Amino acid sequence: MIKSTKKLWDDCCFDRYVLCVLIAAELLMSFTFLGYIHLPPISVTIAYIPILVAGSLFSPLQSAAVGAVFGIASMYKASASYVFPADAVFSPFLSEAPLNSILLSIGTRALFGFLIGAAYLSVRQAKYHRLWRGVISMIAPKIHSLIVYSAMGILFPRLGYHYSSALQWDWGDAVFAAICVMAVELLWILYQSNVMQNIKMCIDQSVHSPYTSEKMNLFFAAFELFMLCMAVCAAVYFSERASFMLERHGIAVTNNIASDLLFLQIQFLIALFSLNIISVILLVSIYKYMAYKEYRGELDELTGIMGRRMFFYHCDKIQKANTADLKKRGWFLFVDADYFKEINDTFGHSVGDKVLREIAVNLQKTFGEDGKVGRIGGDEFAVMIENPLPRQDLERRLEQFLQCISGTLPDKKISCSIGAYEFVFPQHMNHILTETDHMLYKAKDNGRACFAVKSCTLSGADS
Repeated sequence: MIKSTKKLWDDCCFDRYVLCVLIAAELLMSFTFLGYIHLPPISVTIAYIPILVAGSLFSPLQSAAVGAVFGIASMYKASASYVFPADAVFSPFLSEAPLNSILLSIGTRALFGFLIGAAYLSVRQAKYHRLWRGVISMIAPKIHSLIVYSAMGILFPRLGYHYSSALQWDWGDAVFAAICVMAVELLWILYQSNVMQNIKMCIDQSVHSPYTSEKMNLFFAAFELFMLCMAVCAAVYFSERASFMLERHGIAVTNNIASDLLFLQIQFLIALFSLNIISVILLVSIYKYMAYKEYRGELDELTGIMGRRMFFYHCDKIQKANTADLKKRGWFLFVDADYFKEINDTFGHSVGDKVLREIAVNLQKTFGEDGKVGRIGGDEFAVMIENPLPRQDLERRLEQFLQCISGTLPDKKISCSIGAYEFVFPQHMNHILTETDHMLYKAKDNGRACFAVKSCTLSGADS
């Protein structure tokens, strides 16, 4: 499934969460033993696995972004006073060429991510895409080494490294390659599984659920900020206590030692914060998943639109959300199918169900972009138009709607009676329902197959 960057961030909430989890996992691996192995005189890392996963699932830009995060983490770790000389060149603070260090730390990892993402993208539609994906994952560690060693040879030639340093092969390389292949393949299978795709659909579609609240997003953001502040306080406290403990054991803690202790504590802080990010994303995902499942459970089974309880819950929510703009106007509609019992008795319930579905579909097509449609009874529908709509446009759409449903059955013309009431936000729903109901009965008194409209001025007076 190919995602452009805009599509990923605009429409795919689930993919954004997965990308954030991969970035957090990248930080976690970079600052713990999970992705960092010491082999003097240099450091070997498998922390680039989240880069491979991002490239295999998404696009080169996403994998390049994760690669840049990996580079930033590497640059931070290389800035400690106790690192090996070969690692110190990754730090702009310890090397004699800050710009070269930034290019080496961040530039090479971002380039690696982009190239790997492009490679995965190029084989995604191939006949043996799983085989090619495995090949790319297998050679990814060597590609990473080749890019880094080549850059070290160009930017810091005094160290004696060059591209040929990456061409050596031993049993450790085979282990790293196997880990990369298994990790990418397992996570790809998990992502493409029916269960995960169902979760993805629910989370992406949760934006349509009236049961999701923006306040919950603020709550999660505030919770995350609180956890960050507590973690920072803990990092400073433990750094100071470690210095005190060393002094109590007769070890003089110099400023350099104190700085290194704080430096290590910040690494621990980032790892802890990454775990917290993953936890919060899981909580948000569960919340949105459950909200969407509740939403789906209250959709009308026959027509697929909102049921009565959900529709009126949404109407109340919209009224409360529009308390600031006292001049904003909307419309409320009642739509009743004319002589529906006669249709059921004459043609059967299956035909009656078809009529109801066509009415729902055409109401959704006519007003769905400006509001919500609900089935509130057997043959009764309601529409809440939330955007300002001139009366002439409303009447034109109603005429179009009546024309569309008239040919639903070949042997009988289908029609509806419609009552429409214009209101000013916010207005109590009981008043809106009463006024709209009056208009519906007026349409029925006028012979059905028509609509009655009641508009209002900005002051609320009817006209």
